[in-house]
Amino acid sequence: MSCDVAEKYLKEVPEWALLDNASRLKRTFKVDNFVDAMQLAQRVGELCEAEGHHPDLTIGWGYCRVEFQTHKISGLHENDFILAAKVNHLAETK
Repeated sequence: MSCDVAEKYLKEVPEWALLDNASRLKRTFKVDNFVDAMQLAQRVGELCEAEGHHPDLTIGWGYCRVEFQTHKISGLHENDFILAAKVNHLAETK
């Protein structure tokens, strides 16, 4: 996917950022504590497992970072942005 196309899709997923010449998509979710970070990571993991598209997750006290990349193409695909939107919705609906 070109940087121009990725920038257009990015407008549909608030608070996400493009990394590495638009080859990865990242968002860090702020939460109240470590337990909340673990719970969000668990819910994101369950969603992504059901979709068959797995992000890199990083958690710590007060945050859960989610990064998408379609490893098969070493870049971004429309599906990465679709899942980013689903993760946004998931995070809003504790």
